[in-house]
Amino acid sequence: MNVRVQDVRYFLAVAEELSFTRAAERLFVSQPALSKQIRQLEAHLRAELFTRGHRTVGLTAAGAAFLPRARAVVAEWEAATEDVRLAGRTLTVGFHSRIGRGLVPAITATMQQRLPGWRLQFRQVTWADPGVGLTAGTVDVALAWLPLPSGLSARRIATEGRGVALPVGHRLAERSSVGFADIADERFVALPGSAGPMRDFWLALDQRTSPPAIAAEATTSDEAYEIVAAGEGVLLQPTGSCAIHQREDVVHRPVVDLPPAQLAVVSRSGDRRPAVRVVTDACFHCASPPQTACGIMAG
Repeated sequence: MNVRVQDVRYFLAVAEELSFTRAAERLFVSQPALSKQIRQLEAHLRAELFTRGHRTVGLTAAGAAFLPRARAVVAEWEAATEDVRLAGRTLTVGFHSRIGRGLVPAITATMQQRLPGWRLQFRQVTWADPGVGLTAGTVDVALAWLPLPSGLSARRIATEGRGVALPVGHRLAERSSVGFADIADERFVALPGSAGPMRDFWLALDQRTSPPAIAAEATTSDEAYEIVAAGEGVLLQPTGSCAIHQREDVVHRPVVDLPPAQLAVVSRSGDRRPAVRVVTDACFHCASPPQTACGIMAG
């Protein structure tokens, strides 16, 4: 029998929510995928764990018996994981796109001063995961742009305007800045649908009167920039990211009338580990003003 801890987490989510829909939202997975995993778990255990009505979900006797054991399994796994992390003295910092802004060396130096012997490792997570690896448990702290899913603790560390990445030769490339009305009808590179409110923010849905035209979806900034460079669409980005992604086939221009973006340091709500607090504080105190290049033509 091959049951994953993740399968047990899925069971717990459904048992606590008594709703496959709410559990799927909490887990950031589709309801069909969640139902399939629960069915596989039931097949492994050779017992139905839930009663399924038209609008109701309940625990069977087998499910009720499994519930405390499932909680114990997950708690034991988390304790084991924490022991390994403590032994390794490593914290993983997640991010969606390149961090820049002088944060990485500043955070690392602060960590070495306040927690000697610890080290940070940085892991890029695709835009398809709006929880930046925190919900999945693969990341301890994250640097991410708001908005983010509920259940995470976010501390704002920087505010930046939004700029647009355009292909070289675009009709607006000679401008020093643009208004959103200048680009609203362009075809946009979008984050995946699973990104939720984050996708909406980077399509500026709140400033639109009609749905945007989508050129393509991208799961990483590098993928998105390749689409822009090919002339297939434009991309909204934080102005600080414009300096990080300078390239000869893309130009950046500030969009002067969009509300700014908020960069935050994020952790799981209730995670009170001292090392997490040190990194969170370091991110807050080390955040430096962005070095924007949205008014400079690349190349």
